[in-house]
Amino acid sequence: MKTFILILVGAILACLLVALIRTLLLKPKRANYEFSKDIDRSMAYGEKLAHMLQYETESHRDNPEVEKFRGFHKVLEKEFPTVFEKLEKIEIDGNIMMKWKGQDSSLDPIILISHIDVVPAEGEWTYPPYSGHITEDYRIYGRGSGDIKCGVFSFYQAAEELLKEGYTPKCDVYLGSSCTEEIGGDGAPKMVNWFKEHNIHLFMLSDEGGGLVKDPVVGVKGTFAAVGIFEKGYGDLKFSAKSAGGHSSTPPKNTPIARLAAFENEIEKHSPFKVKFTKAVEAMFENLAPYSQNFLLKMVMHNLWLFKPILCKVMPSISREAAAMLQTTVCFTMQSGSNGYNVIPQEAWVTANLRYIPFQGLEESNKIIKEVAKKYDIDTEEVLCTPPSHALNLEGLPYQMTKECIKKIFPEVGIMPYVVTGGTDSRFYDPVCDNCVRFSPICTEPDQMDSMHAKDENIFVTTLPMAVDYYKELIKIQEQR
Repeated sequence: MKTFILILVGAILACLLVALIRTLLLKPKRANYEFSKDIDRSMAYGEKLAHMLQYETESHRDNPEVEKFRGFHKVLEKEFPTVFEKLEKIEIDGNIMMKWKGQDSSLDPIILISHIDVVPAEGEWTYPPYSGHITEDYRIYGRGSGDIKCGVFSFYQAAEELLKEGYTPKCDVYLGSSCTEEIGGDGAPKMVNWFKEHNIHLFMLSDEGGGLVKDPVVGVKGTFAAVGIFEKGYGDLKFSAKSAGGHSSTPPKNTPIARLAAFENEIEKHSPFKVKFTKAVEAMFENLAPYSQNFLLKMVMHNLWLFKPILCKVMPSISREAAAMLQTTVCFTMQSGSNGYNVIPQEAWVTANLRYIPFQGLEESNKIIKEVAKKYDIDTEEVLCTPPSHALNLEGLPYQMTKECIKKIFPEVGIMPYVVTGGTDSRFYDPVCDNCVRFSPICTEPDQMDSMHAKDENIFVTTLPMAVDYYKELIKIQEQR
């Protein structure tokens, strides 16, 4: 036993020594981003975006308002006349696509997408939410400024400028925008069905999901291009507990509310879902390692072969966002019991929102949580469930093209693949596209990120010139195919 312990200690020390040497040999890097100093160009772009923001495009589940979105198409036509003159317009119930015919129709086309609908503007704003107000420090305020009319503006403007230069892309290029993304509606599926009906398979798709983010992990400073390579699945589940009801003055054990509470408590304290590093998360940490200013953190990230088991345990306390990339998550959201203070409910229920990780997808995750619910005599109903998306191949040409475009337009930023924990229109495109890249070339400050879906949503107009240039480069780089 003593010999075994000595061998074990020696092996651990050897592994730590290897990790230490690898870390010392790792060349440190810095990730910097500078907003455009071309104020005239930035302000001209800002004025165009302002006109787009001044047209309200809120989407509501109970009211499609197709004509309202058709009205926004006219705003786009006014701001980008050459696009609407030269490209073919495809309108599907308020959703819009513009087809730019390329030189070689035998090549699979690409599509650039960002949705045109926005969430309602609530609360007291510093500037009216549909004013498109630009401040002296070059912030443009408005619902949809960051999520994500800035993206729509950027690729329409890129096409407008290339068309005026007389440029023709090598392959067909589509500019696509749904009007139902914020409500998880059928806009993107209708666009996908159009591609299916025309037997078109896309070479690559570029959408929101990631962006240029600052200080992404504790201990890592700088600006990074967060490229989403897959999207977690989505699930709304309802859990119901029943009883005979009765008067609260003589309460029995295990009432519906108590059973639901015990169930929720178990899930929150002891997650039943597996924690595991995916290739995307491994690549993210490996790419971040050279930028870490903390030697210990750098050693951990650069030597996942040794420290992965430890990171799986401590990640939730380091970063909720990073932890969500490692497993299926569940969050309880709505709850109801009886209508009387002194009445035991005959039925009580709670809802939960799940985000499925691919290695433990929709069916497996739902089965696991249903088994836990059964222990408390709770029934489970699947209200709305969609599986995780396909993962983008990190060795494939679309991802390599994306990296090349980022490095050309943003030469000093770091690049990190990551897992998209929210939902985008991209998830609907898996049947017609194997390469969905979730990256929007807009740089935001932390407070601007917090303003998305909240009051005072804003971005800097000085981030727009590089965003336009990025999309121009993404279109031109298709010539390498």
